[in-house]
Amino acid sequence: MKEITDAEFERIRGFIKQKLGINLSSEKKSLIHSRLGATIQEKGFDNFSQYFDYLMQNKSKNAMIQFVDKVTTNHTYFMRETDHFDYFRDKVLPYIYENHSRNSDLRLWCAGCSSGEESYTLQMIIQDFFKDKSVRWDTQILATDISSAVLEKAARGVYTSESLENLPKRWINDYFQAFDSEHSVIRKEIKKLVIYRKYNLMEEKFPFKKLFQTIFCRNVMIYFDSATRDKLVNKFYDATVTGGFLFIGHSESLNHMTTKYKYIKPAVYRKV
Repeated sequence: MKEITDAEFERIRGFIKQKLGINLSSEKKSLIHSRLGATIQEKGFDNFSQYFDYLMQNKSKNAMIQFVDKVTTNHTYFMRETDHFDYFRDKVLPYIYENHSRNSDLRLWCAGCSSGEESYTLQMIIQDFFKDKSVRWDTQILATDISSAVLEKAARGVYTSESLENLPKRWINDYFQAFDSEHSVIRKEIKKLVIYRKYNLMEEKFPFKKLFQTIFCRNVMIYFDSATRDKLVNKFYDATVTGGFLFIGHSESLNHMTTKYKYIKPAVYRKV
């Protein structure tokens, strides 16, 4: 198989930007070569142009699913950016409980949930918070990603014992059970409270009928250019209830000139 040419890279990069919103720099040429190279060889193509033509002409969804899984980055771990979880526990949940008790409906969306560590962490915090409350709440949360591979892993809920080391010991005892000698699995009573769905944030309009009290979209928009990021944030804003929160990654920031969200603290914003 030949090395990817500049023209081939630009063609693939343009498609990724249009389809996924991800803005790859020219330095990512070797990354695309390494991530797609095995697939191209496996399918018997001689170069990247042949593969891309096949991708555009293929009528099944499988080719596109495989492409998205290959080119997206899904790096996460339990308790990433811990201060967000502390703020969610100490400030956000009490606010939701006090101001949305009429419907007793928790509305939380993990956008770009990757392999489930963030969404399960949030659900464990939620269960701790509501366990002593007299009124029964609907605490199901929505978790979405564009990658089928990571969604399958998240839905399985199986993690290495080493990856759980940052979690409180009580959580490991209460919310996980042994899977094998080296892995643990999230318990069914927690797993059923996280709804995993495939969703592309680049869709023109969000399909959700109800507004969210909290949206987590952390370390996703770092791959977007400013115009794409601003457009997505505006859609998040329209999907948030008044008083609701948006959490982004600490390596990200919102343009204070274009966003309607109010800055609360690093990587935490609010609709007021």
